[in-house]
Amino acid sequence: MTRRERVIRALDFRKTDKIPKDLGSMGATGISAFAYARLVPALGLPLRPIRIHDVNQMLALPDPDILDALDCDVALASWTKMCSSVDNDCAGWKPYDFNGRLFALVKDPSVFSVQKDGTIEMNNASGTKKYMPPASYVFDEAHGGQKFDFNDEIQKIDIDKLSDTLEKELPDSKTVSAIRTYLQRIRGMTDRAVMISGMKAELGFPGGLPQWSMLCMTDPEHAREVFRVKTQYAIEYYKRLLPQIKDYFDILMVSTDDQGTQNSTILPPQIFTDLYAPYYKMINEVIHFHAPGAKTFLHSCGAVYTLIETFIACGFDILNPVQWTAGGKSFKDWKDICRNRITLWGGGVDTQTMLPLGTLEDTIRQAREVSAYCSSDGGYVFCAIHNILAEIPAEKIIAMYRQV
Repeated sequence: MTRRERVIRALDFRKTDKIPKDLGSMGATGISAFAYARLVPALGLPLRPIRIHDVNQMLALPDPDILDALDCDVALASWTKMCSSVDNDCAGWKPYDFNGRLFALVKDPSVFSVQKDGTIEMNNASGTKKYMPPASYVFDEAHGGQKFDFNDEIQKIDIDKLSDTLEKELPDSKTVSAIRTYLQRIRGMTDRAVMISGMKAELGFPGGLPQWSMLCMTDPEHAREVFRVKTQYAIEYYKRLLPQIKDYFDILMVSTDDQGTQNSTILPPQIFTDLYAPYYKMINEVIHFHAPGAKTFLHSCGAVYTLIETFIACGFDILNPVQWTAGGKSFKDWKDICRNRITLWGGGVDTQTMLPLGTLEDTIRQAREVSAYCSSDGGYVFCAIHNILAEIPAEKIIAMYRQV
């Protein structure tokens, strides 16, 4: 089997020659650039500047030789950032060493500055600032950028402003042609399954998690209007683009809509079913109509077990990161409810406790147990639960991929 065939067969719940594996094809289930910098020499490969495609989470863009060494079957292609894990193209990337901590390439080093204590400040396009102190490995901001005071009035979304913003994001014919050319080139360079990002239709929590959660419960009609507008433009986006690119990709990242905490869903499950599901269902139907061979991918962190039936009803083909460690359910529970209905992408190793705190032997054992059970009847792609963190030793990463 080619790598692409292996992945497609797994997504179709068919037998494969071995379990398909992924590293970093999905932007929120990748690997820290700091861990990646140690992984490269541990694999016996030449040192190189680490391309960081997500500076907030400090995630590395995997190189083809790393994917080869770990026997991974999926490649990322992002046209919004014009980067992929198919080639080693460094055009448009610029060096930045993060105050001597990391030999790296980024898209725009001008957004960074170093304070007297060594903290790196990052200025976002939105005008907000994020910080990475010397002992940290990611950028963050106060309150996670979502400060909320119960004494303040709950802010509604400006529908006209939302419409204007989404209207400007619709691709014209020139943009569609450029994206098609880009993906056509990527397809011709690899036998890996191609996952594309850059056209997400996530509903999420507009205006921030606390504000939006309150709105969903106090003014559901306003929430529906916001989702109606977002869905209208998402569908128009897909109608313009998908007929032109459907032959050049396999998996479409539709949404990174985190709906779970460590112990429960963020919203009552019925609210998600009533408010979110009808719009996600429309979005998935349009995607599957215009790109019948494409699989739609949902990333939703946390204890979302009680939402799985709704995710399936929405028409999603793939669920990630499979955080079975949250919410009191086992990986067997997750597999049993999903079997032959939706593919589990992830869940292979617990990145919160096992990877940082477990022994090498325990890590290998968990990876083998989870992947063996979850791959039965197909419908499984191996990777860790969410990002492989900065502190994880390379030997654990290599061992878990090779043992699977």
